[in-house]
Amino acid sequence: MVAACSGFIYGLSVASSLIDSGAHRRALVIGSETLSKITNYEDRTSCILFGDGAGAVLVGPGNGRGQVLYNSVGADGSGADLMMIPAGGSRLPTNEHTVAERMHYMRIRGREVFKFAVTKMVECIHNALAACGYRDDEVSLVVPHQVNQRILSAAADRLRIPEERIYSNIDRMGNTSSASIPIALDEAARSGRIQEGDLVVLVAFGGGLTWGSSLIRW
Repeated sequence: MVAACSGFIYGLSVASSLIDSGAHRRALVIGSETLSKITNYEDRTSCILFGDGAGAVLVGPGNGRGQVLYNSVGADGSGADLMMIPAGGSRLPTNEHTVAERMHYMRIRGREVFKFAVTKMVECIHNALAACGYRDDEVSLVVPHQVNQRILSAAADRLRIPEERIYSNIDRMGNTSSASIPIALDEAARSGRIQEGDLVVLVAFGGGLTWGSSLIRW
């Protein structure tokens, strides 16, 4: 499932649908990235954000404990140039020039990405709660893609959700793309930030442009 930073939510949505339909009983959804391969370490505005990582969840049929209540994913190719690797594909194959110009590393238009990420995070959370009939104050924890702390703080302010209810580990793990949500979810569960019966929102946004959200009952 190639959806950049939203890949884990895309995978969870597919897995949940396959289980709900009876096509499969269980699915292992994995998010993993090695962003160090495509990070330009001469660009100090972005390279300090990224890390490598992997995480996974096992999804199975309901047994009275936990439930995936809602999934939604989306994409808009018109914003592809906000986060991209210019060369290395069929449009611009690798050559001496592309290597010399460091065109095989990520290029990010930070201001536009900030606006997109904050807007989509707020929109996705509101839509997920509205679709299932819940209020903001019923959410125990939001586990977002760990894009950067400024975006998470700005979204919390717009949502009027206390910042402590938005899980963040970017100060230790960095932005690990599709791995960031399963890593953060595991940390939150192990540390007691999530208890059985809690309502948890997962939300991601990334290159493509892509986005997605899931609402789960732990």
